[in-house]
Amino acid sequence: MRRGYQKGSLKIHRTNWVGQWWENGHRRNRVLGPVAKMTKSKARSELAAIVLGVNNQSPSSGISDFQEFVKQVFLPYYRRKWKHSTRMTNEDRFKNHLIPLFPGRDLMGINRDELQRILDEKAAEGYSFSLVGHLRWDFKQIFHMAVSEGIVPRNTASLLFVPKQVQQPVRRVMTFEEVRRLFDVLEQRERLIVKIAVLSGMRPGEIFALTWDRLQGHYAEIRQRIYKGHLDTPKTVKSVREVALSKGLIAEIEG
Repeated sequence: MRRGYQKGSLKIHRTNWVGQWWENGHRRNRVLGPVAKMTKSKARSELAAIVLGVNNQSPSSGISDFQEFVKQVFLPYYRRKWKHSTRMTNEDRFKNHLIPLFPGRDLMGINRDELQRILDEKAAEGYSFSLVGHLRWDFKQIFHMAVSEGIVPRNTASLLFVPKQVQQPVRRVMTFEEVRRLFDVLEQRERLIVKIAVLSGMRPGEIFALTWDRLQGHYAEIRQRIYKGHLDTPKTVKSVREVALSKGLIAEIEG
């Protein structure tokens, strides 16, 4: 695959030759010498020596094809960061919605309008706000990494937005009467699980992972969860918390 390569540019600023080039996603400038004492050829040679060192340092992967970059550089790196549950969701999204894009296309040749058009099309096809929003974030992260690898000079996806016509999530809130009726029809164990969810705001996976030693007086310590049969840490750092439990709920748990 083609390596990220640049020649730099030369300009005159006041009375000096100034060289410009891209390094780690940022434009760099350096005064090379006074115009009165340095020929243009000499200035170009000085700039070429600087840029040669930059080109030899980047990109670390040498992969500029969009699909290969995602599969061989982006995903292997971010898999080390993602939790098990996050990895499953993200890899499914990449497999079905991202990796098939731009076959044989170079990252440098993909522009902002193309990326925004993909988000617009996903919204028009009826995909959820969550999916389209995640795709926008994925594009930004992919091109951010491409910038850090020296493959592209700037993040093409930085200004992408979620289309206003995207399908918005519908959130329905139960009424007090609906909650009362729900409690009435459940058996004791199921009723207790639902009460903990409704009255304390705990997620289902946190409830099923709750152990007796995590019940401390009038609160529960959330330190783990169950996700698709796997014991895992809570969803986010903020999810590690103490959840207050009412006296009535404590009495029902103890009973």
